[in-house]
Amino acid sequence: MILKHMQGNIDPAALTPQATLKDIGVASLDAVELIFDLEEHFDFTFPDSRADSLGRATLQDLVDAVVQGLRDKDQAAGG
Repeated sequence: MILKHMQGNIDPAALTPQATLKDIGVASLDAVELIFDLEEHFDFTFPDSRADSLGRATLQDLVDAVVQGLRDKDQAAGG
């Protein structure tokens, strides 16, 4: 999804769990757009406190946040 969002302007080899969005060349505005895209794609909303920190997070942090968001969504639906 990051590669699609950045229109292929990122070297896939740079996408390691420890890399930050900044490390791979994602600007602040692009990070915000990516977060909105993730929310839309997975149909959940990051808590504001979490969304504010995701621009500085590692890719693993971003994956973990999506997984947690999906778990929270499932629990809210009674699953």
